Amino acid sequence: MAEQTSINFGQIFAVAIVGYLVFRWFTASNSPSTPSSSRNGGRSRVSLAHVEQVAQMFPQLDRRTIMWDLQRNGGSVAATTERVLTGRPLDTPPPSFRPQIPEPATNTSSTGTTRQAKPANPDLITRYNLANKVTQQADAGEATTSGSSSKPPGWSANKNERAEALKRRREEMVLSARRKMEERDRANKAAAAST
Repeated sequence: MAEQTSINFGQIFAVAIVGYLVFRWFTASNSPSTPSSSRNGGRSRVSLAHVEQVAQMFPQLDRRTIMWDLQRNGGSVAATTERVLTGRPLDTPPPSFRPQIPEPATNTSSTGTTRQAKPANPDLITRYNLANKVTQQADAGEATTSGSSSKPPGWSANKNERAEALKRRREEMVLSARRKMEERDRANKAAAAST
């Protein structure tokens, strides 16, 4: 008599598990650098010199974002630069991407002392060097506002004249805001003194 062979559930299950493991092994072996580079913060393919080079060209970009883009494009400074120059924003790195980014070696001593000596958000009078105009304004009263009425009423065709007009307008706005703040402080002091 002929013997019948049957396949039981255990054999099917074992073949499925082995097939899955073989599939995972082949797909993981195609890109071995991706998991390891994300585990060690991308240090295996991205040079800190490349990050510094891009950061010097585009100081408005975050070093972490630059490092993420360099890691994604294989460390190509040219590709990252081209992407920024064409106006495409760099992708935001995921929260799990935490590279160790040192401060620039050339400016560490100077930036460390400047950060301590200079406050993070200086007042507008200091930022725009208007201290001498504040003292002139205090001495002359409202002469600065009457002097500003002599400027030409229209938009000038000369680039330098436009820049000067915008600078004057910015200074007038800062000084006007300062006057209003001083008046409000005086009113608050007078109200506090009367009560």
